[in-house]
Amino acid sequence: MEDQVLEGSQPVDLSKHPSGIVPTLQNIVSTVNLDCKLDLKAIALQARNAEYNPKRFAAVIMRIREPKTTALIFASGKMVCTGAKSEQHSKLAARKYARIIQKLGFPAKFKDFKIQNIVGSCDVKFPIRLEGLAYSHGAFSSYEPELFPGLIYRMKQPKIVLLIFVSGKIVLTGAKVRDETYTAFENIYPVLTEFRKIQQWYDT
Repeated sequence: MEDQVLEGSQPVDLSKHPSGIVPTLQNIVSTVNLDCKLDLKAIALQARNAEYNPKRFAAVIMRIREPKTTALIFASGKMVCTGAKSEQHSKLAARKYARIIQKLGFPAKFKDFKIQNIVGSCDVKFPIRLEGLAYSHGAFSSYEPELFPGLIYRMKQPKIVLLIFVSGKIVLTGAKVRDETYTAFENIYPVLTEFRKIQQWYDT
């Protein structure tokens, strides 16, 4: 048990997460091919939870409550599913949308399901000197505080984009599998501790 610490009430495997911090998955984006042409107008008219405004966007927007997700359904049969908090939920939601389309009379299949993007976030619980980090890691960093308050860090291996905020909040995006999110965070964590902002107290 000595290689475990508790984060919240969950034990953390320190061999996998040496920092003791596990990024929380916030959004999974997946795609699937229903492999049939779809009449979007008919779908929007028949499905309760669907909206379609072709002047604004060339897809039906459909939502389900469980797992809480949104799907973009295109006339080509391609579908994008967003909003799930885990890979399993993303696949389950995509299957539910496919089932809805089948029930409306289309010969929908479920081909080439793929996770396209995983967004995770965490909090290192200490403030970070973004200017110093940007200067020291200039090849990977973009920091323009008047345009965006966070530092954008483009990691090469794994290929992940991190948004790093002065508060210590971190957002990680671009992963195809969750382990890339975890690896990227463990890679950046020593850098964040190096640029930890030391709070100075002055007596007045």
